[in-house]
Amino acid sequence: MGAVKDFIKHNYRHFNSAVVVDAAEAYDAHLKKGGKMFLAMGGAMSTAELGISLAEMIRQDKIHAVSCSANNLEEDIFNLVARNHYKRVPNYRNLSDQDEVDLLNNHLNRVTDTCIPEEEAMRRIERQVLKFWQKADKAGERYLPYEYMYQMIRAGVLKEYYEIDPKDSWVLAACEKNIPIYTPGWEDCTLGNIFVANVMHQEVSNYQVVKSGMEQMAHLIGWYKENSKDNSVGFFQIAGGIAGDFPICVVPLIQQDLREDCKLWGYFCQISDSTTSYGSYSGAVPNEKITWGKLDVTTPRFVIESDATIVAPLIFAYVLNQ
Repeated sequence: MGAVKDFIKHNYRHFNSAVVVDAAEAYDAHLKKGGKMFLAMGGAMSTAELGISLAEMIRQDKIHAVSCSANNLEEDIFNLVARNHYKRVPNYRNLSDQDEVDLLNNHLNRVTDTCIPEEEAMRRIERQVLKFWQKADKAGERYLPYEYMYQMIRAGVLKEYYEIDPKDSWVLAACEKNIPIYTPGWEDCTLGNIFVANVMHQEVSNYQVVKSGMEQMAHLIGWYKENSKDNSVGFFQIAGGIAGDFPICVVPLIQQDLREDCKLWGYFCQISDSTTSYGSYSGAVPNEKITWGKLDVTTPRFVIESDATIVAPLIFAYVLNQ
């Protein structure tokens, strides 16, 4: 076994740590049976640089599709092209209101202990992606949000700006594998805001140039039906919110609304520090999903109540036999 896997197996024996091992072993077993894995990723995992481990999971076919909060899609690209200009604020818990204003005035957008530079990250990408929105607009074409990211990557227009090793970008790895990245609520991100502004400034003629969340769901239905025909698809969730709520509903949609047969999700694991609460979906126990027709009573189910920035790379290392 790998050094990390050995360490986890030897030391993680109880409580949350034991569930890490159980979830990792069940993940591995699911893949070995021919199953596929769907990743739902909330939070700010791209700015936490999860790409260092996640990219390798994608390259080695341990993850086959992604649904993420829209910021995770763009922030992996921001990190790719502007990492040297990021500012870390290790004492972020002690910042005063004036400290925050100073960061604002310096165009540094804070995500916990990390500040994303507006000009080198956001505006640099805006200048490039706008060309692809306009090109599609003139051709009467429409694409999902992630497809515009793939177009930029494949055109090579970002290469001169790379400031990290490309192998540490999970979006680059996803592009290489050509896996779908669903971003429900895409308008709730910087590039989504920028797109709206460009339509209002008439740089792009209409909002239909970027496909809607409804169309993303329709695309997901097709993906799920195709990929669950022969073996089940697992669901690995980091944090909560729309990134997880959106894709997990595809199964009851197919079965109850389309009235077509399909397999239930064949594995479920959620890493979250949300307190379990029946008023908080992000903290609801997975058993509840049985009543919604998402999981079966036989589905391996795990909840790891911990910080995903720590736990997810350990599980990925375990599955990668590192």
